[in-house]
Amino acid sequence: MRADRLTSAAPTLAAALIVGLLAVPALADDIKLTETGSTLLYPLFNVWVSEYTRTHPGVTISTAGTGSGAGLDQALSGGVQIGASDAYMSDQQARRNPQIVNIPMAISALTVNYNIPGLGSDNLKLDGPTLSDIYTGKVKMWDDGEITGLNPGVKLPHQTIIPVRRSDASGDTFVFTQYLAFSTPSWEDNVGYGTTVNWPAVAGSVTAEGNDGVLKSVQQTPYSLTYIGVSYHADVDKAGLGTAALKSYSGEFLLPTPDSIAAAAASLGPRTPVDERLTLVNAPGANAYPLVNYEYAIVSTKQVNPDVATAMRRFLHWASAPDETNQKYLDDAHFIALPPHVWVLTYDQIEAIR
Repeated sequence: MRADRLTSAAPTLAAALIVGLLAVPALADDIKLTETGSTLLYPLFNVWVSEYTRTHPGVTISTAGTGSGAGLDQALSGGVQIGASDAYMSDQQARRNPQIVNIPMAISALTVNYNIPGLGSDNLKLDGPTLSDIYTGKVKMWDDGEITGLNPGVKLPHQTIIPVRRSDASGDTFVFTQYLAFSTPSWEDNVGYGTTVNWPAVAGSVTAEGNDGVLKSVQQTPYSLTYIGVSYHADVDKAGLGTAALKSYSGEFLLPTPDSIAAAAASLGPRTPVDERLTLVNAPGANAYPLVNYEYAIVSTKQVNPDVATAMRRFLHWASAPDETNQKYLDDAHFIALPPHVWVLTYDQIEAIR
């Protein structure tokens, strides 16, 4: 059943699908699925796997938070059945691998976080050009006029900013550098965006692996700054880090709330193509938080073992289904569910796995 025939019936179909998933018999033999990739999706994926395997005996799913770049590479090479990624395949990768699909499972976001002792509870206002200047070394001090100009009345220290970035190939880097490229022509022209980029050399800058690595680095390094997946929001709060309000395409300074993430998805979601490769970064419209992305399962539609294909379809349908139970898992991770028209496209892509 194709997406154009499903759109108006998405909620009804979702309910029927969920009932069907609960009713299907167990597979004849034990099935083992492997997943690796996004450290942003990793906490939610572990919850999905724990709950699914508890109620679906005969299926074992291993998970690993290795970064979106590893998730893409391992899915493309056949090293795992499911590559988790915050980034979609490039045009070149898609042309070379027509059997591989990018399946959005949920919608997530990044936060920009900092460790400024004594600042208090103020949410600093930052924008793409200022962040670009920090990560190129043009803005070196926290009390630089470019930052104080965005934050009148906030007393900022005369201390060197220590930018922290990912050392691994990362979908978070992909999303963050897209924001810089889309808002700052000089960054787009000289650095660009990707899961890895040639970062400008900045004295004192720090690299760390995974979301947990950059979080720990910022926690341990006064006057540092980084980008972190929103699924780590509880850890960010526990570490006492500040969270920046970021300037949106429409000029608002916004924090990542369910409403501002949903507004960004609502703005660009209707443009999602059939293959679902689309950026949600710097979406236009009111209250649209700028660092928003689809969380992808990168999988091959051509499976050697039909039982594995069946197990993959069932699990991915279950995890992406817009039901109340899954909504709780998404809420806990600070994610939001796919809009109905996007979920329909996801349904079709999952059904192509054979």
